Amino acid sequence: MPNADSPRRSLPDVFATVRVPGPGASTLKRFLAFVGPGYLISVGYMDPGNWATDLQGGAQFGYTLLSVILLSNLMAILLQALSARLGIATGLDLAQACRERFPRRINLLLWIACELAIIACDLAEVIGTAIALQLLFGFSLLTGSLLSALDAFIVLLLMGRGFRYLEAFIIGLLCIIAGCFAAQLIMAHPPMGGILHGFIPTTSILTNHAMLYIAIGIVGATVMPHNLYLHSSIVQTRAYERTPDGKREAIRFATLDSTIALSLALFINAAILIVAAAAFHTTGHSDVAEISVAYHLLSPVLGAALASTLFAVALLAAGMNSTITGTLAGQIVMEGFLHLRLPDWARRLVTRALAIVPVVIASVWFGDKSVDSLLLLSQVILSMQLPFAVVPLVWFVTRRDMMGPFTISRPVAGLAWLVSGIILALNFKLLYDTLMG
Repeated sequence: MPNADSPRRSLPDVFATVRVPGPGASTLKRFLAFVGPGYLISVGYMDPGNWATDLQGGAQFGYTLLSVILLSNLMAILLQALSARLGIATGLDLAQACRERFPRRINLLLWIACELAIIACDLAEVIGTAIALQLLFGFSLLTGSLLSALDAFIVLLLMGRGFRYLEAFIIGLLCIIAGCFAAQLIMAHPPMGGILHGFIPTTSILTNHAMLYIAIGIVGATVMPHNLYLHSSIVQTRAYERTPDGKREAIRFATLDSTIALSLALFINAAILIVAAAAFHTTGHSDVAEISVAYHLLSPVLGAALASTLFAVALLAAGMNSTITGTLAGQIVMEGFLHLRLPDWARRLVTRALAIVPVVIASVWFGDKSVDSLLLLSQVILSMQLPFAVVPLVWFVTRRDMMGPFTISRPVAGLAWLVSGIILALNFKLLYDTLMG
């Protein structure tokens, strides 16, 4: 293996620090050693940005956009599997691979695009955390936004204790989010027929501009561009054998881990939309577009005093959880593209400050209501950055000179390019409709 200080190592402080049981251990024990990175990735697929798009989609269009959530999740499962494969097969994260293979100007463009995606994601986290603190404790959005900077110290504390502690913290918060929404689904009593029908795609999603705008926001909130950089790095925290057989097993277990974790993300995203559809679309509140309005209406509409509190607790857990994704992704992107290392606290505070400033300006200048529009806009920005991460990833995993025996097959490559094409087409249509409209 390369020297510990080699720039080829992604996240060198935690590289290969999670022990994998030897060949004599059971398959289950070996798989459990790989469980964790998928849940870090899944955090980005259920962050506060998803709440804004899912709530609007459910309130305005009922269960129709469930098909978009399902399609987005399937695309995410494929792309995250390819990201893990790249990291394990090459020993490079996506940013490092881009630096090695692309000209300097292209790398600069890709780095800027990815940083914009991280800022947009961080913006959603700041807004979500601030709104949750306002709903639960009465803080102003300005105060909540400033308090969200304190989560930098939570990340630093957990990373200092070891990568497994970080993963355990995330999984714990994910369980809280899932539990809150499972309870809300029981309270909402949604019709099973309507839910199943919602998973069937309809052409109205493409022809209705308002629906398309939210649909692309859902894609942007679900398939996270910086998660592709993140996953290709954190799968390398496992101390698997860096041999063809060891890498093959690692790819199989990492793919299973992320698939299971993203299935949880599918449940939560679908639950948000289903609760919104059952509580608002069918009760004359289809204009609900703000998280705070949804919070105040949930308990009266569902007839359960606990419903609103569960909603806010899940939102706070989602906001806290998703900060970790931005922290690690920001470090990976900066080190991979620029070979520039900043202390973790400095990196976290810089990215968080870039996200806090727009929220502060919007809340002071335009009032609290502007923040929800900013949240939805952040998800559309994320969607616009997707091609800058997806296209290089798919191109790399189809190259035998990089991947060797782990190059994806032609059918998988065709499917991956199809997913890339769908993402590009949706983005171009939204841009065209926005400019022409």
